[in-house]
Amino acid sequence: MRNKYHISRRNFLAGSSATAIGLTLMPFSLGANDQDQLNFYNWDDYIGEDTLSDFASITGVKTNIDFFADNDELFSKLREGNPGYDIIVPSDIYVEKMTKAGMLDRIDQDKISNMGNIDVNFLNPIFDPNRDYSIPYMWGTIGIGYNKKQLRNTPNSWSHIYDSEIYSGNISLLSEATDVIACALKYLGYSANTKSTKEYKEAEELLIAQKKHIKVFAEDNGQDLLASGDVIMAQEYNGDIAQVMLEDDNISYIVPKEGSIIWEDCLCIPKDAPHKENAHKFIDFILRADIGAELADYIQYATPNKAAKDLMDDEYKSNPAIFPADETVKLCENMLYQGEEVSRMIQDTWTRILAS
Repeated sequence: MRNKYHISRRNFLAGSSATAIGLTLMPFSLGANDQDQLNFYNWDDYIGEDTLSDFASITGVKTNIDFFADNDELFSKLREGNPGYDIIVPSDIYVEKMTKAGMLDRIDQDKISNMGNIDVNFLNPIFDPNRDYSIPYMWGTIGIGYNKKQLRNTPNSWSHIYDSEIYSGNISLLSEATDVIACALKYLGYSANTKSTKEYKEAEELLIAQKKHIKVFAEDNGQDLLASGDVIMAQEYNGDIAQVMLEDDNISYIVPKEGSIIWEDCLCIPKDAPHKENAHKFIDFILRADIGAELADYIQYATPNKAAKDLMDDEYKSNPAIFPADETVKLCENMLYQGEEVSRMIQDTWTRILAS
């Protein structure tokens, strides 16, 4: 399906005309009175090249877009009330957190004609039973991206980045506390969803001891550091590594043998969305088979849209960096929201790690 050089998501807007692709960049007045618009709050460039212009052509609805760097920023922006967004893209654990906080509107599935395109495995997730408040957008794993030429062995264990000095100064970890600590817990043989203070303390001690060997806690650019040769191994989201794998045959990706995190990003409608009808139109549009396939082809994450996946070529469907083997999936966990006490423990642990 791919027939051109694939640019990274982070370079998308830098090389495009926002007007030409049918979107307006915020900040600006969200304009709740204009009913021919959609206000979209998304991860940085987490959308296809033509998705929004196609949506505008078909529906007449122009998309205004704003970007957040992580789930904490998204949550903080909407905690005191919705400033005017219609669609947001939280990850699974934050879908549950925002639902419990009363920050999301229930989705009217009668308005979503393409619900049948969703893979049945994604219809009843533990964080949102029956999909009352979220629609699956993309899913994937956290693992290790690495340069095959510069490593002695395949890094099939988290020990290579959490518990080794062999590649000191050539390793990047993610910058999101929950993900980094969860993978450390998996390496130590614990559940990523543990509530044990003892187990969190072990993870903290592990990371503090390893910190001197870590080049950077990368804020959404570990794959770029890997591609440029600034690091040899990068803890990253699989889709970001899959993108640079398209451009460099020396780059590969693996989920370590101890298991990892399976994450899912979702489309949600925040409370008090000014254009709820357009939000439902957009969700239904994204769930179309052809649109879902174009989106997945560009982003290179695993699509939960079975009809879209069926349209994809074998290069995508058989790529283990995108779709891990069943036995690998069985070793992974979905993150759960376990209340503010555990959230504070994670953040306190992270603060001590960064300050060490």
